[in-house]
Amino acid sequence: MSKPPAPETAATASTPAYEASLVVADRTDAADGVIALTLRHPDCAPLPEWLPGAHIDLLLGNGLVRHYSLCGDPGDRSAWRIGVLRVPESRGGSAYVHDALLAGASVRVRGPRNNFALRPADRYLFVAGGIGITPVLPMIAAAEAAGARWELLYGGRTRSSMAFLDELAAYGGAVTVRPQDEHGRLDLDDCLGKPADDTLVYCCGPEPLLAAVEERCLAWPAGALRVERFRPTAVTAPGTDAGGGADADAFEVVLSRSGQTLQVPPGTSVLAAAQQAGVAVPFSCAEGICGTCETEVLEGEPDHRDSVLSAAERESGETMMICVSRSRGPQLVLDL
Repeated sequence: MSKPPAPETAATASTPAYEASLVVADRTDAADGVIALTLRHPDCAPLPEWLPGAHIDLLLGNGLVRHYSLCGDPGDRSAWRIGVLRVPESRGGSAYVHDALLAGASVRVRGPRNNFALRPADRYLFVAGGIGITPVLPMIAAAEAAGARWELLYGGRTRSSMAFLDELAAYGGAVTVRPQDEHGRLDLDDCLGKPADDTLVYCCGPEPLLAAVEERCLAWPAGALRVERFRPTAVTAPGTDAGGGADADAFEVVLSRSGQTLQVPPGTSVLAAAQQAGVAVPFSCAEGICGTCETEVLEGEPDHRDSVLSAAERESGETMMICVSRSRGPQLVLDL
């Protein structure tokens, strides 16, 4: 049996990302409140390669930056597809996409980046809630092409609100669709109650679903679960001790490329300190969930506050998300 492609190395703040203005070549309704946008280069130039789990940033005309998972075919470099849910309590991002990005519109795009890469495995269990189905779609296709065993548990509020059901229908019994108004909450105990050594679990969706899946996977082998979040997880409250790197503590950051030393005072992020010093650093969410500002740590011990890195990646201390993470010591040396 063949395996899915090895995960790509995620771009970091020290690795320039592709950025271009793309055109909305197609716009369709994928479900109630969900649109699917197909983006192409205006000159039909090929777009950068990507692997399942990758996302792109949309630099919106209202000044906001939002990231969305690629949910099309990684083998098709002529177009990128994303699915966007209009969030009722939108802070301006999803509303702008729905209202302004009509067919033919132009939008500045940056990426792709991948913090949710599909690792090789004999078997996969995919769990998706609502718009969390978007990164899972290309993962399923990759697992199917590799001949791996897999199944999907897909939940949503109502059947009409669940996107891409027509595409998933082609996979038959491997897909279990459970609208909450018809079946209640997803039966996670049934699918996650017994740990499996040969299975990787990939989950994307709202925070209550992720928390429930994480709780049930505590008994699974280390590293078996990978999740992608829409919102940051709770971290140590500002001003409290987080092992020496609390928000109330100042520290300094040395930029290895220029030799410049920045002071990071209490309540200020490394990203903000860099911007104030005129250092250009790509970023998107500024909440520690997208990975755009991931930066290599050359010296020092970061105090991780992000929702991207795995436990093993945090332990290694090789990179950090400078929009939220701080330092456990008096100094960090970063590849900036």
